[in-house]
Amino acid sequence: MTRTCTCTRTRTRTRTLTRRAALAATAVTAALVLAACDGDESPAAAPDEHNAQDVSFAQGMIPHHQQALQMAELAAGRASSAQVKGLAARIEKAQDPEIRKMTGWLRTWGEDVPSAAPGMDHSGHSGHSGRSGMAGMMDQEDMDKLSEASGKAFDTLFLTLMVEHHEGAVEMAEDEEAKGRYRPATELADDVVTAQTAEIEEMNKLLGENGS
Repeated sequence: MTRTCTCTRTRTRTRTLTRRAALAATAVTAALVLAACDGDESPAAAPDEHNAQDVSFAQGMIPHHQQALQMAELAAGRASSAQVKGLAARIEKAQDPEIRKMTGWLRTWGEDVPSAAPGMDHSGHSGHSGRSGMAGMMDQEDMDKLSEASGKAFDTLFLTLMVEHHEGAVEMAEDEEAKGRYRPATELADDVVTAQTAEIEEMNKLLGENGS
């Protein structure tokens, strides 16, 4: 009987040690898997990270929006169409807050904030002829023509120029969607693409109705 009990105790102890070893191995494996997962996800866990594309997007879109606001401000006193005036008001309402938002990002990142649209002084007048190099930006001649037009001629010119301006903004925003890292910036870019693509369609429709 003593021999039988001794064997039983030995087998029981052996099974206990085996289970403990298996549990320890499982715990180590689980820890390694979790560590690997944490390593894989660490870049995505930093929502405040940004890259050069995000900086370029904000520094380019701020003056781009500023010029759109300059164009839209002219509509209140020069447009003859209520639809054009309404569109211009919506552009101001949407883009002014976006300028402030992008300005905040650049300051947080310690980057330069554009003070005015390229070629424009603080009063909004162009300081040179020629485009800025950014997609859809108007030059001296375009802005002068728009500021001198009125009535239906203003409506047609405003819509024509703003379609081009919006197309440039959409192009810039699509670059940010594809290459940007800072989530608020890529989300704003998505908003720009959605809103301004719809406005391009609206403006082309108005141009068609005006026989342009």
